[in-house]
Amino acid sequence: AHRTILITGCSSGIGLDAAQALKEDGWRVFASCRKEEDCQRMKSEGFESPLIDYTKPETIERGLKEVLDATGGTLDALFNNGAHGVGGAAEDVPVGLLREIFECNFFGWHDLTCRVIKVFRNQGNHGRIIQCSSILGNVVFPMRMAYSCTKFALEAHCDALRLELKDQPGIKIVSLNVGPIRTMIREKSVPHFDKWMKPLVEQSVFRSFYEKKFMPRLYGPYKKDPFELEPEAVTKTLKHALTCERPRPRYAVKVPSHLFMFLKRVLPGWVLDWICLWGIGLWRPGKGFGLHP
Repeated sequence: AHRTILITGCSSGIGLDAAQALKEDGWRVFASCRKEEDCQRMKSEGFESPLIDYTKPETIERGLKEVLDATGGTLDALFNNGAHGVGGAAEDVPVGLLREIFECNFFGWHDLTCRVIKVFRNQGNHGRIIQCSSILGNVVFPMRMAYSCTKFALEAHCDALRLELKDQPGIKIVSLNVGPIRTMIREKSVPHFDKWMKPLVEQSVFRSFYEKKFMPRLYGPYKKDPFELEPEAVTKTLKHALTCERPRPRYAVKVPSHLFMFLKRVLPGWVLDWICLWGIGLWRPGKGFGLHP
């Protein structure tokens, strides 16, 4: 019988690449999307594609039921991947933005994950949950507070589940700490920035940074980040996490994640702070703190 996996956020990027690659490897892939038109496109490409929108709990319940009805009540793996980002200085971020991003990036993941763990327990205590986390769940960069908070929460969630499931070695919880990957997350963050942050830019003490650095990068033509990789880099690690006998609790994908996780362990906090400020463009050696570049 085919191994079965539910993957969320399959309309593009990491989720789409993972779905295609695992299907080629013989998995029965349930490639969920949050929009009906994307589900229909995936179905036209030969996938089973339940609609799951993390911000709508009824779709989580209905989408998982659709999967379990199709498999006879079992599931081998879940890959939580769907999420959105939105940038902005911490002191500018409205509480409503935090509620919205946590609903999508964390609360919905918690809901689906806990439902799937019950499935794993009922089928004899075996299965794997792979969470697509981020290096921003380990190291915080300025202007990324909201997204980082959701990923730090996810890392704590993974650790808690792993500890609580120690008596069930057949159930594995794995986090992928993903670095720069070419996906549509930047483009898809634009409506969220326009809704919550753009109206606040003019009054922000960070106005010059928004206008001269942040917004040109967000709205301008796409420019590749240093060390940026294609989604197959994540898929390669995902395959390993799904199939190896003893997966590690977390995997760094790839060089920037390895580097910053290492630097966080060995450097004094103040040194890492300046590296992060330099990396985002808020500080240049000899030029001071660049609120107004």
